[in-house]
Amino acid sequence: MVKFYSFFKNLWGGELRTSVATVLTMAALLFAVNANAQKVTITGTVSDANGPLVGATVIEKGNNNNGTITDLDGKYSITVAPAAELVFESLGYKAQTVKVASKTVINVTMEEDAERLDDVVVTAFGTQKKASIVGAIQTVEPTQLDRGTSKNISNTLAGQIAGVIAYRPSGEPGYDASSFWIRGISSYKGTTTPLVLVDGIERTLDDLDVEQIESFSVLKDASASAMYGVRGANGVIVITTKRGKIGKPNVNFRVEQSIQTPTILPEFADAASHMELLNELYAEDANGALIYPEQTIMRTRTGYDPDLYPDVNWLETISTNLAENTRATLNVNGGSDILRYSLVATYFREKGIMAVDDTLPYDTATRLKKFTVRSNVDVNITKTTVLGVSIGGYLQELRKSAQSTDTAFDIAFQTPNFAHPHQYSSGEIPIRSGRNNPWAEQTQKGYSRDTGSKIETLVTLDQDLDFITEGLSVNAKFSFDNYQNKSLSRTKGVRYYNVATSRDEEGNLILDMENSGDEFLGHSNSGGYGNHRTYFEASAHYNRTFNEKHQVDALLLYMQDGYDDGSYQPYRHQGLSGRLSYNYDNRYVGEFNFGYNGSENFAKGNRFGFFPSVALGWIVSEEPFMQGVKDVLSTLKLRASVGLAGNDSIGGRRFAYITTVYTGQGNYAWGTNGNYAPGGVTEGDPGVSDLTWETVRKANIGLEIGLWNDLNIQVDVFDEHRTDIFIQRSSIPTQIGFISTPYANYGIVDNRGFEVAATWNHRFSKDFMMQLRGTASYAKNWIREIDEAESLKGTYRSQTNRSINEHYGYVAERLYEEADFVGGVLNPELPQPQLGVDPMPGDIKYEDLNGDGQITAMDQTYLGHTTAPRFVYGFGGNFILKNFDFNFFFQGVADAYKVIGGGSDYFLPGSGKGILGNPYANYQDRWTVDNQSQDVFYPRLHYTGTFNHYSSSWWLKDMSFLRLKTIELGYSLPKAVANKMHLKGLRVYVSGNDLFYFSPWKLWDPEIGTNNGLKYPGQKSVQFGIDLSF
Repeated sequence: MVKFYSFFKNLWGGELRTSVATVLTMAALLFAVNANAQKVTITGTVSDANGPLVGATVIEKGNNNNGTITDLDGKYSITVAPAAELVFESLGYKAQTVKVASKTVINVTMEEDAERLDDVVVTAFGTQKKASIVGAIQTVEPTQLDRGTSKNISNTLAGQIAGVIAYRPSGEPGYDASSFWIRGISSYKGTTTPLVLVDGIERTLDDLDVEQIESFSVLKDASASAMYGVRGANGVIVITTKRGKIGKPNVNFRVEQSIQTPTILPEFADAASHMELLNELYAEDANGALIYPEQTIMRTRTGYDPDLYPDVNWLETISTNLAENTRATLNVNGGSDILRYSLVATYFREKGIMAVDDTLPYDTATRLKKFTVRSNVDVNITKTTVLGVSIGGYLQELRKSAQSTDTAFDIAFQTPNFAHPHQYSSGEIPIRSGRNNPWAEQTQKGYSRDTGSKIETLVTLDQDLDFITEGLSVNAKFSFDNYQNKSLSRTKGVRYYNVATSRDEEGNLILDMENSGDEFLGHSNSGGYGNHRTYFEASAHYNRTFNEKHQVDALLLYMQDGYDDGSYQPYRHQGLSGRLSYNYDNRYVGEFNFGYNGSENFAKGNRFGFFPSVALGWIVSEEPFMQGVKDVLSTLKLRASVGLAGNDSIGGRRFAYITTVYTGQGNYAWGTNGNYAPGGVTEGDPGVSDLTWETVRKANIGLEIGLWNDLNIQVDVFDEHRTDIFIQRSSIPTQIGFISTPYANYGIVDNRGFEVAATWNHRFSKDFMMQLRGTASYAKNWIREIDEAESLKGTYRSQTNRSINEHYGYVAERLYEEADFVGGVLNPELPQPQLGVDPMPGDIKYEDLNGDGQITAMDQTYLGHTTAPRFVYGFGGNFILKNFDFNFFFQGVADAYKVIGGGSDYFLPGSGKGILGNPYANYQDRWTVDNQSQDVFYPRLHYTGTFNHYSSSWWLKDMSFLRLKTIELGYSLPKAVANKMHLKGLRVYVSGNDLFYFSPWKLWDPEIGTNNGLKYPGQKSVQFGIDLSF
């Protein structure tokens, strides 16, 4: 036995040990080879009927971390196990799943599927399949918002998205964002604008650059917005930014340059005509006397001496006809199955039209610069855990004249065109005592520089819990945003001279100084508090399909946020939200949503509210009995929803549940010398113990129709009933004893309307395809309760059952005629105006609405229209023919009115008596003794007092328009040529933006927010661009 042991020991120490090691090594190698044999590299080409598809995704089924995208030739390569299945997907095509088996080359031809264009829709706190959507949600491709030369996304919404009501009141750089609402205005207090969420965080729409956007969805009804609770009453815009995609780095660089000019500016009469008009009007009051001698008028008209007889177009002196801007964008995207990244950076520069004095050592031009950047990185910590980090923000600098642009335009209208030149030929700057020189105000007072910067951060963690149960996942996110602003001002007083009236013997102007001004620019700066927001969210999501027919989607979410803008206390929200959706066989869909949210704006015990919604949908086209007509009627879907949403931004005063105290309310003198006199204290605003949020009940009925897989139409009809609008009571009598009348949740508004969206896509051949699209939105509101006295309700002066912000004034019946007067005095049988001036033929005859035989302020009423449009529409098309592409888009509004003049006593030509105002070029379109027409623009003009300028239906003008928003022609270099240049693609294009419009209103741009045309105008532009991909 001992010998055997010794023999084995010697054998193991020698040949046997060596042989075993050799065998084990060979086995390991064979195992490794066999293991590698379990993986195979698949290559192939993905194409459609017209050739290779670029950017199609190829993913291993069940393993989203293993995927790739096709290159410029439609080719791909991916390594998987032989038992794997590959899923091929591309936007607008039916997904295909192919088993690998023993294949090493898999070529796939994709089939078009128009219904998949919006297969996954971004909704409240996540995404849902389009088939499961039963709410009023509309998505828009970001490329459709990337039109024109504006940096503001809000300027591209009108007409592009059904349900969005918008208009742009100014074209001034830095102040040119549009006012917009979802389904119109439905409250007359508090916030009426929608909630904007960027990657789930409440942010400002125009802080973004459109190039950063991956998806853009608008949630309109309660089923879509109820989950946002006290923040969802005004609708929600949900935006996701671009994330990295698996594949080699893809670099895109685009640069655009535009040349701009005002769409239209008001035209005014020349100075000689202005003086002739004043003479004519004055002669009617002074029996033939003249203010301006004929020689003065002749010398002004002929340009005899512009210093002494000026003829100044003040609009032309404070502005130019040319502006320009530049936009450059860098987009980098790529990654692996472990890490994916996206970087978008944009530079925008714009120069405005405001005039400058080139002789000065400083620049007063309007110049805007904005840098934006956003970086999104996703890291697979494990196969089921993804960490996302996003950092974005912007830096914006606006440099302009120290004088407000609006003020400069106002002064340009006020200063008569013959008052004085903008600057004498000898260099001195004139001014009339107590008045302004528009050009000097714009160019000589120095400059200001305003800087704003914002940083936006977001960290997300997504955990797939399929190992617990299929379809379960959890998510957490935290965000911190911070905004800062600061300003610098360099200003100086202007050296002015009184207006010269003559020259000396040597021909020099005889001048005397009115104000010595300042030699040097002053300096001041300031920094605002800014604001910052923190947000935390945690959610659990469950999505699973049972037996291929029963799809269940559930979400439960907790959130809290804080917003601090330097107010007494930060604004805070907290709440739970949930969704439960059931889809049976893609035919019947039911959904329940809720938001249980709170706001610290209300008292304890009243801070939380429950906002539920339910929605039902029937996809009729998926019924078995419809399959015979599926080729024609590709989609037919009926849906309906009803629910509640809230609004805690109710206006009025904050923390209104607390009674305030007024200090400084008189005092009593105390002490032996009466020298102690503390200020008196009284009760202020009574606290509202049951203060609560606005609540809106939203109901919606929708219809979706698809025809021939090409045409898709979506129609929605909605009804909203908003209650508990927070107002200060006006019908409570003062005799009760309140120092300040109390506030209460008392107001009620109804809002109703409809919207239509239609798209048509068709590929006619390999080389030609077309898309047409259009939207129409109508919304009208009615005030049902605004706390009017019961005796006032139902009368012509009542605001109840009128629209919010409806114009107010007199009803113009007609112009007075000669027959209305007896012996030069108004017929006593007619209502007698008590407006401070006796009427004359040609003056406006107002209706005596209360029938008391007099025209007084009590005869004013609501005139039936609003400035904000009630009807907004748009239509356009895209065409691709080989390497050429062409697109256009028209946008229009209707039922939009303004009362022009604004009640100004110098708006009417001549009414400023040569001291204020300039007559518009159409001043001859008026009533005169020789032209006693009722069909004129102006009533009788007066030199002395008149009541014709009062706000009335005479001045209520239709501001509807149809505008060509954009027209663009592009050419893409053939791929073979681009590849030789080491490019993935190259496109050049030229576009025209806001080139023309049609409108019944002719004096100025009807969209601009002004009642006299004197405001920074919108711009029409021609733009050139180049788009490179590497």
